[in-house]
Amino acid sequence: MTERADAAIVGGGHNALVAATYLARAGLEVVVLERLEHVGGAAVSARPFDGVDARLSRYSYLVSLMPQELIDDLALDIELRSRSTSSYTPYGDNGLLIETEPGPATRASFRELTGSDDEFEAWQRFYAEISTLTQAIAPTLLRPLPHIGNIRDQVDMAIWTDLVDEPLGTAITRRFTHDIVRGVVSTDALVGTFASLFDPTLVQNRCFLFHLMGHGTGEWRVPVGGMGALTGALEQRARAAGADIRTNHRVTSIDATASGVAVHGADFTLEADWLLSGVAPYTLAQLLGDKLPPKPKGSQLKVNVLVDRLPRLRSGIDPTVAFAGTFHIDESSDDLERAYASAVAGHAVAAGEIYCHTLTDRSILGSELAASTAQTLTYFGFHAHADGLDKQAAWRDVMAALDRYLAEPLASVISKDRHGEPCVEIKSAAEVESDLGMPGGNIFHGSLAWPWLEEGAPAHTPAQRWGVSTAHERVLMCGSGATRGGNVSGIAGHNAAHALLEFLAT
Repeated sequence: MTERADAAIVGGGHNALVAATYLARAGLEVVVLERLEHVGGAAVSARPFDGVDARLSRYSYLVSLMPQELIDDLALDIELRSRSTSSYTPYGDNGLLIETEPGPATRASFRELTGSDDEFEAWQRFYAEISTLTQAIAPTLLRPLPHIGNIRDQVDMAIWTDLVDEPLGTAITRRFTHDIVRGVVSTDALVGTFASLFDPTLVQNRCFLFHLMGHGTGEWRVPVGGMGALTGALEQRARAAGADIRTNHRVTSIDATASGVAVHGADFTLEADWLLSGVAPYTLAQLLGDKLPPKPKGSQLKVNVLVDRLPRLRSGIDPTVAFAGTFHIDESSDDLERAYASAVAGHAVAAGEIYCHTLTDRSILGSELAASTAQTLTYFGFHAHADGLDKQAAWRDVMAALDRYLAEPLASVISKDRHGEPCVEIKSAAEVESDLGMPGGNIFHGSLAWPWLEEGAPAHTPAQRWGVSTAHERVLMCGSGATRGGNVSGIAGHNAAHALLEFLAT
């Protein structure tokens, strides 16, 4: 059966839903084709434990980059909450506490770690300088790409050099003296990115910038109701605008010409004037029959856990404070570099962070669980890149690493499902690929790009100016593979739709 639409969107992730809403609002006939039985991609919630009423964010779990302007424009019925704790990093029988708004407790914690206020003051200077760059970028995210010079002229060359010209590890080593502080700074450069802090490609620098440029502050906020609530709100807006969303529609190939596209499945063909791709560039090339780029590789281990209560810590800090933000496990800068080197050699090493959604939002728990001391824990491991990773063994290593900082074993507080099995769900990069169709399990669909036009970069078409172009005139990127894609933000979907509408208006 052959049908026709103005625009076809392949992949039903959150960016696709944003793009569909804008195009349908503008009066275009839009069809979204999703291979799974639900939309949302990685931004979904699920009840992974049999007989347990806990709805966890299965893959993506926090929101840092979604602009408030986009939320307001789409009239999304969502709430994003701040966390009182930014991070807690245990060391020996103590720990470094950093509040979301650093105050006396943060200063005192730095002083206890280092013996003076010097490192805390270096921390404040570094992030104040970073903010000049991120605040220059944030207002441009829902606009055509700025030229690199327009951004560079707004910041001091010292911070530009540290973040854009040289490997981030060089700046961190020069600016900070304590290995744990260096590691805490480094983590934003490694979320989903397999690289050394000194990688000459600067992929770690771009990852670092993306995790800090949301709203000019980079604050990671909690989606109330979980990621599924965000996807549900986006789906509701897309359907209300008139978008035709079709699940269980696997696309097998795409034909693209200068006049339009034809999208083929096992039992359907959809012809359209335009195609927006929410799938990874590697997957799009497969569907188009183009030459394949290098296949991306993921590097993370994601574990969802339900506990009867939070475990006590050897440091004596209140667990509701320590786990309210990002709880670091073996993430000094030396630990992170060793973990990377070990992964290159084919061995996974526990280095990652834990976050507790339910300390900020208990609505993801059923009434009985919500009234108890139960909590959810999410572990995100770095450099889990070894081929053939034994995920169960990797999780045992993580628990052993965490137990060094606990006053009681983590296993002693993990809840059981109806069959008496531990409430633990483990997702390796290989499973992210098989579950979501992300090549290599790479959560960014590939390496992130700088959020601006480089010197000499073409900007002749709306797609090029908005950072959503492909080698095919009638095919635009609307997912994480677009410039300024990556993270749960909706930015790529917004920008692809506006590039197309700009073209149609000329």
